[in-house]
Amino acid sequence: MKKALTIAGSDSGGGAGIQADLKTFQELGVFGMSALTAVTAQNTLGVHDVYPMTLEAVDRQMKAIGDDIGSDAVKTGMLFNAEIIEIVAENLKKFQWSNVVVDPVMVAKGGASLLQKEAIAAMKKNILPRAKIITPNIPEAEVLTGMTILTAEDKREAAKRLYEFGVKNIVIKGGHEANRSDSIDLLFDGSEFHTFASKRIHTKNTHGTGCTFSAAITAELAKGSGVNDAIKLAKEFIQAAIEDGIAIGHGHGPTNHWAYQKRKMELVES
Repeated sequence: MKKALTIAGSDSGGGAGIQADLKTFQELGVFGMSALTAVTAQNTLGVHDVYPMTLEAVDRQMKAIGDDIGSDAVKTGMLFNAEIIEIVAENLKKFQWSNVVVDPVMVAKGGASLLQKEAIAAMKKNILPRAKIITPNIPEAEVLTGMTILTAEDKREAAKRLYEFGVKNIVIKGGHEANRSDSIDLLFDGSEFHTFASKRIHTKNTHGTGCTFSAAITAELAKGSGVNDAIKLAKEFIQAAIEDGIAIGHGHGPTNHWAYQKRKMELVES
């Protein structure tokens, strides 16, 4: 049984955060575990309140898993502040977790800040060098690199800059690119660029897409997949989840975490 750990915030609405991660792990056949960094009061309309965990709580959760169960891959999501980032980095080092996927969560779908500004430097220094893969969207990549990303060449330059922080593989997602009929994610592995394209789906039900995508990559790494194969499957997983999105609530509905497996079963039955 392969195992994956998510270190992230809780989304009470169930569409993002650890809820999305654990659903994704389960759908992809990996035993999921969690270490909460914060609890949010959140729904499809946005984040209403954030209650960060104490440093001791984050530390004890990670140690409880590392000392007993272990993990084949680890994903970080919402880390909220510099102090939590430092504790997480210490434990990643302590347990020598190497299959680390970093989703640098900064802003929620509704615009609420999920990472304090002073924490960005701590993320660059303490978390990024331990990442096997980082999955920023374009606004997050702009914040981390300090540059504006408008073109494909800008994306490549941003990926190169992120590589200099010590990240082994950078995936800059294309969901925020305007006026395109497709969504192109760019992977840079330090020597070559690779692209992963999918049809753009025009829907408001995209809550949790970043969490789900990075969780799918984490699950595949836990099972022993290589970087390219893990990203390719994650792209297919999130595409199905968006196409078969769930229209609940009055704002941005969640993606459908069981859509990928349901489609596979339907293909077998047909």
